[in-house]
Amino acid sequence: MFVLTADQRASTVSGERVEELLASLGDWSRRWRDEIALPLERTVGDEVQVVLTAPDAAVDLALRLMREGDWSVGLGAGAVNLPLGASSRASSGPAFVWARTAVERARGKGEPVPLVVGGADEAAAAEATAVLQLLGAVVRRRSQAGWEVADALAGGATRKATAASLRISAQAVTQRAQAALLDEEAAVRPVAARLLLAASQQRDTVPTP
Repeated sequence: MFVLTADQRASTVSGERVEELLASLGDWSRRWRDEIALPLERTVGDEVQVVLTAPDAAVDLALRLMREGDWSVGLGAGAVNLPLGASSRASSGPAFVWARTAVERARGKGEPVPLVVGGADEAAAAEATAVLQLLGAVVRRRSQAGWEVADALAGGATRKATAASLRISAQAVTQRAQAALLDEEAAVRPVAARLLLAASQQRDTVPTP
């Protein structure tokens, strides 16, 4: 299982955005509904949590939150105590502990990107963190022009249709896609998912608080 815990950064300055975030992720929840073991919910204060069965769903949400820019994200990869409770707050297990440890690290100033993986296999978790932080840096630095192309292509539009909708040339679409590293991100996402899966597959040992 994969537990994603996200904590809003500087909420006392910018104002709490938990309800806004939950409302904005309806499309994400519909896309990944079969991989959601427990739905995204507020746990306490300005923190949200979700329990997922697939690593690619966890990668997708983590990068979505990096795009938002206001969240520190911890991913816990490992076992959970079954049966799960009615909510993540009523559930427990090593993956929840790993997620808590990871989000605490992500909040710190020592991480270049606020996205950290914790898992039973510490080496795989460290590698997953490195790859996801690299992807997170790409997402966080992508321009608005790059996102216009990324969103259009993610919605199923062809590059020709994207060019027409944005009133730019097909060559400009290609240039924006290249500058936004869209192909590179698409190629690396499965690598991050495999590392996240590997981090979950060793016999769990719960970290000492």
